[in-house]
Amino acid sequence: RGSGLSLLLLLVLAPPPGAAEFSPSLDSDFTFTLPAGRRECFYQPMRKEASLELEYQVLDGAGLDVDFQLLSPNGETLVFDERKSDGVHTVETEDGDYMFCFDNTFSTISEKVIFFELILDNMGEEGQDQEDWKKYVTGTDLLDMKLEDILESINSVKARLSKSVQIQTLLRAFEARDRNIQESNFDRVNFWSMVNLGVMVVVSAVQVYMLKSLFEDKRKSRT
Repeated sequence: RGSGLSLLLLLVLAPPPGAAEFSPSLDSDFTFTLPAGRRECFYQPMRKEASLELEYQVLDGAGLDVDFQLLSPNGETLVFDERKSDGVHTVETEDGDYMFCFDNTFSTISEKVIFFELILDNMGEEGQDQEDWKKYVTGTDLLDMKLEDILESINSVKARLSKSVQIQTLLRAFEARDRNIQESNFDRVNFWSMVNLGVMVVVSAVQVYMLKSLFEDKRKSRT
């Protein structure tokens, strides 16, 4: 679902069951269904001195909660959230594959719909692009504006656009979760309204029967 469907999932060498790797991307989001009693893990390769920001949210499912764990390439647990509906975590990374898992093994009945977004910073590509630009403009003293000013303006616009896209994606996730809650409440209201109506009908029938039986007893006693 969402733009995350365009994200290619690749199996890594000898991964654990339910594990997948995301192809390198600066900003990716994904929505998936986590069955009851299951644990799903994903891998994200990172570079040294880069930044990994991960935000997740449970959109649907009883309790709207899930266990979350983020592990470093050497297997060290960096983040562990227990029975939470959402979370935002940022870590400075080193070379290697970072693993993050969503655990729904504590639930035996309810599946969970989970949305998460990955934001990768300082992955090396942007810095290399800036160096390439500098090669072409070296020695061009006729330019009134310095290359650094142009790059700063472009990067500022790019950062604001990326932030806008991120906020819109999160708002869609919040809207989806609120809609699911409203639909669940609507179903509950309808169900208990029908139960209440049924009880009222039964009580009314019992009252009519009791009143009718009282008058019948009086007629029999007179005869």
